Amino acid sequence: MSPAAARWSPSPPTPPNIPRRTLLDALDRLPSLSGAIQVDGGSEFMAAFEAACQARGILLFVLPPHSPKLNGRVERLNRTAREECYDLTLEDFTVSALSRAARRWEHTYNHIRPHQALGMLTPAQFLAQSHKEQLSRTS
Repeated sequence: MSPAAARWSPSPPTPPNIPRRTLLDALDRLPSLSGAIQVDGGSEFMAAFEAACQARGILLFVLPPHSPKLNGRVERLNRTAREECYDLTLEDFTVSALSRAARRWEHTYNHIRPHQALGMLTPAQFLAQSHKEQLSRTS
């Protein structure tokens, strides 16, 4: 998986009371996949997510329990989402307000906010650059 795809946020990590449809919709918003997703296996929606991934030909790699060091990028994304999105929306904690805030944060994270690990590009810029380079190599 490319560095940008590994850092792309289809939506911020969601609290457990958010409908499972959100999790499945996130699959459709991923810009590209290398055919595999790494998960920690902690979701109560795992069976539905596994079925959706299987239908799309996506392999799942489930991490062992209590192994956050094996999932560093996701743990960092969770922290960033808490600090930049959820902590700022607590005054109006309805599902619709949280959903609106999450969508705004997702757009900012993927299209506006530069990432040091991506050479100060946004994930969208990095993916576009990578795609352009792949096309020039195959031409």
